[in-house]
Formats: sequence, structure tokens, C-alpha cells
Amino acid sequence: MDPAAGRREPTMRDVAALAKVSTKTVSRVINGLPGAGAEVTDRVRAAARTLGYRPNLTASSLRRSDRRSATIGVLFEDLSNPFDAALLRAVEDHARRHGVLVLAGSNEDDRTLQRELLLSLSARRVDALVVMAAGGHQDALQHERERGTPMVLVDRPPTFGGTDCVTTTNRDSARDAVTSLTALGHRDIAFLGDRRTLWTSQERYTGYLEGLARAGVALRPELVRGDLHGADLAETATAALLDLDRPPTALFTAQNLVTVGALRVLRARELHRRVAVIGFDDFPLADLLDPAVTVVRQDVPGIGRKAAELVLARVDGDTSPPVHAIVPATLVRRGSGEISPAR
Repeated sequence: MDPAAGRREPTMRDVAALAKVSTKTVSRVINGLPGAGAEVTDRVRAAARTLGYRPNLTASSLRRSDRRSATIGVLFEDLSNPFDAALLRAVEDHARRHGVLVLAGSNEDDRTLQRELLLSLSARRVDALVVMAAGGHQDALQHERERGTPMVLVDRPPTFGGTDCVTTTNRDSARDAVTSLTALGHRDIAFLGDRRTLWTSQERYTGYLEGLARAGVALRPELVRGDLHGADLAETATAALLDLDRPPTALFTAQNLVTVGALRVLRARELHRRVAVIGFDDFPLADLLDPAVTVVRQDVPGIGRKAAELVLARVDGDTSPPVHAIVPATLVRRGSGEISPAR
């Protein structure tokens, strides 16, 4: 028999009886409201600890005049991706400092799954949402925003109005990365990108084109490979590029998992010291490879922190115009991007 089966959870009334105060006083202490002295507050908290009392946050939020649950929902593409995981941690750290819990999920860049997760979070009465939108239409996000839910989009801006977002310098940083390769003498620079439907992919590809144009380098369409969702597809694309009659002398890989796939092929063919690589987004151990990987590093903690600041301000009643915050990325030179073309 389960020993907990007949055990009753302690209530606010039990805490009040043990602390010898009213249930209203217990409610004030538990919800952090003014009106109870220090000695009474200590007594109530001690009684709650003794009884093992846990407040029912859902019921509490229904009773509160502001209807808040002290939770926010976070939907990113893939929380197993180091970029998404680090971004979640940054949002969570800031939210925790404000007494707010984060409920998170992966939408897998699937609009149907994103809609289901939005409904689930809404049913749990989250106070706000931080979302990395799935590619394509954002109808479900727009609907949730029009219902009045505060929302901040990260990495990819909204296609509808009235919503804050936080992105990085995708186009400018991609252009700078390609410019640094052309400055070394590279003229055959390949582009390997994520799904073409993603705003980030489009911006980074535009930056690639601008980098080539700035150096007067003609685009070779056969060096452009997109829709590489994951390292395996990037491996296949990289191998095909290297098998060309005139293979690239440098690769600009526009997403961290794409970079990983490209590096696997270069190392397998012992070309990692002959073909230059600059990747967009850092990834674990990139600085420990030989050569270490030159990357465009996003300020992930800064992006997450800014997103959390914006969404919590909206929860607190900020009605100022929508913000598109841009957190600059940095080109981190480590060696792979500084390889000159073979003469």
C-alpha cells in the first residue's frame, strides 16, 4: 500500500493554526504581500516548513486580482542544440531572479507542434511567451498575441505587428566573415546554410552575397547549398562541393550544426588545414580543435537576457511601442578562418 495514499496535504488553514495567525495573514506572507511584521512572517514561514506546506500556485493565481501565475512559456526550435540550450538558460536565469518560473519546449520548426505547445502553455496560464518562431506562417503566434499574451520573439522577427523581438547582426556579421576570407585571397567561397524558409538563413545568405560583391567576386551558384537541416545533410553537401572540378578554397557555414558536419568531412579528407572555414554560431569544443574554428559568435546570454527583460516589463504593464533589439555578434578568429588559399 502506498504510504502517501491516505495522507492529506497541509493547507493554509493548518499553517495558520500552527502559527496562531489568521489565514489572511498566511496568504499575505506566502504571496509576498506587505502587512505582516517580521516576527509574524518568520513564524508563518517556520510553520509552513514544519508542516511541509506547498502553496497551490494555480489556485493562487486565480484568486489574485492581477491573475498572474509567475510563469512564462519558452518555445525554441530544439533544446538539444547548444545555441537554443544556452539561450534558454539565459532567459531562465533572468526570470529566476524575478521569482518567475520558466516552462520550456521544442517546437522542432513544426508549425503544428508549435500551435499545440502554445495551446498547452496557454491552458497553464503562463503570463507571457518567449518564442523562436517556426519557419513560415506565424498565424498561431499572432492569434496568441492578439489575445493579449505578452510575447517576445528571439532569433527571428515577427511577421505581425505589436510584438517585441531580439535578433543579432546576421547580415552584417555574415558580410564581415566573407570579407575577411576575400581579404586573404579566397575567390571560391562556398555557402552552406540552414533551411531557406528561415529569416536568419536568408539574412546570412544576403550577407554572404554582399561580402562577395564588396570584393568584386562573382557568385558561383554551384557553391551555394541550402536547406541543410542538421550535421548529416551538411556532410553530404560538403562532400559534393569538394568533389567539384573547381572546389571551394573556403567555406562559410551559416549555422552551428552545419559547421560541425562540414568539419567532419574536411577532417576525414585531411583538408582541415587547407580549406578555410568560418561558421556562424559558436559550439562546444570549437576552440579546442586543430585548427580551432573561427566563428561568428552571437552574444547568447545577452540575447536571452534582453528577451527576458522585455517580456517581464510587458507583464508588469509596459505599453511603450514594440522594440526590435539587435545584440551584435562578434567575429572570433581562431585559425580555421585565417587559412590562405593554396597557391
